[in-house]
This record gives sequence, structure tokens and C-alpha cells, in this order.
Amino acid sequence: MQVDYDHQKNLHTENGPRAALPLIFGDWKPNSLLDVGCGLGTWLKAAVEFGIPDIFGIDGVDIPKDKLLISSDLFQQHNLTLPIDLGRRFDVALCLEVAEHLDEIFAKNIVKILTSHTDVVIFSAAPPWQTGQHHVNCQHPAYWQSLFNEAGFTCFDEVRWRIWNHSEIEPWYRQNIFIAKRNSSESGQEERIKAVVHPELLPVIEGDVKFKSYIERVKQIEDGAMPVEWYLRALVQGFKSKLARNSVGL
Repeated sequence: MQVDYDHQKNLHTENGPRAALPLIFGDWKPNSLLDVGCGLGTWLKAAVEFGIPDIFGIDGVDIPKDKLLISSDLFQQHNLTLPIDLGRRFDVALCLEVAEHLDEIFAKNIVKILTSHTDVVIFSAAPPWQTGQHHVNCQHPAYWQSLFNEAGFTCFDEVRWRIWNHSEIEPWYRQNIFIAKRNSSESGQEERIKAVVHPELLPVIEGDVKFKSYIERVKQIEDGAMPVEWYLRALVQGFKSKLARNSVGL
């Protein structure tokens, strides 16, 4: 399966990764980094500038050499719906805004590619309502968290809040990013990563007709614009729910 994606139509800035990497890694500087779905190599170029000496990238699209921001020797085209063994391991792997471009039947494969090459994964993927080229499997973070748990990894999103307010970093990274670390004894026991919306992505989300209708309905309720009968039914239903909770000691 060849994903229909044109990196030239979806250029990412070089400043975003430059600003993000020091915040993501903090005092830790990995010696090697793999970028799965690296595109033109913006994150790989920033990794070299950050001081990571050993980098490599793979992408489902065959990027022309003159478009790559890294040496072509450090890039390999590979269909991300298929397994791959690079014959080595890395200190850390990136997979940022990539997984949503693959049909759901290939979700476990992209996770396996990552977890078979490293013990630390920095991951983000578009949730529902985030539009883009060939977005065919948009899922909330907890969906991907469960797949990493199956592979023996625990996941946490503290990194999201470290980069949340940095406007030079693209907002989809700030909204969706989390870290998965190999820890088979505790995988699946950690708190589920919450679905959040970054304010800078609200215009995109509100552009979706289904979500926009939901937003409008909430506003109607808040403004008191619904029929009186609707509020009476809601009041009765709320009273019934409270009685039910009290009956079970909640």
C-alpha cells in the first residue's frame, strides 16, 4: 500500500524542532535517534544541531535527494505498512504526526517498527477532527497508548505541557505529543493520556461540520436558546441520575 502524501504541500518549519528538542530532552542528550516518517528531515536536522551525532530517518515517500535536509545516506524509503529491521537499535525514536496517515489495520505495525528499534519513543498522531492529507486513522492518544502498552511500554505526557506555550513549535505537536518508555512490569497501569485541544487548533477543529454543530448546540444550551421542554427533561434526567448515584453510595 502506497500512502498518497506530498511533503511539498505540507512543509514544517525548522524552527519548531529546534525549539522543541531541548525542551523534550532536558538534561538528557541521546547519542542516536531514529525518525520514522521523517519527511524532508526537519527534526533530524534539528537533532544534529542539538548535538545528537547519530541519526537516521525512514519515510514512506521517496524524498528526492535535493529536497532532503540531511545527507541521503542517512535516509531510507520504506513502506510504513510493512515491517522493517534496520539491524540496530537507537537511544530514542521519533514518530510525529505520521500514524494517522496509515489505515487502522497497520497501526500495530508502526508501533512495532518503533518498539523494535528503541526503548524510548516520542510520539504524536492526529486525533479526530484534525484535518490533513490522507488522514485515515485519527485517534485520541489513549488509543495509541494502549498499543504501546501491549508492546510493554508505559506512556506519559509531561512533555506536552513543557512545550504547550511555545508558539514557535507547531501546535499539533504541542497538542498530541507524548513519550513511551519500555517498562513491561508497569505497562497499562499508568493513567490514560487525556484528549485535549490546543487553542491554536480550535479554528481547524471548528471548521469540521460535525464538531461545529456540537459547538453550536453547546452554545445554544449555555445561552438558554433551547426549548423550555428540553431544560425540563434535562432537569428530570439529572435528578434521576443523582438518585441512582446515591443508591450505590457515590
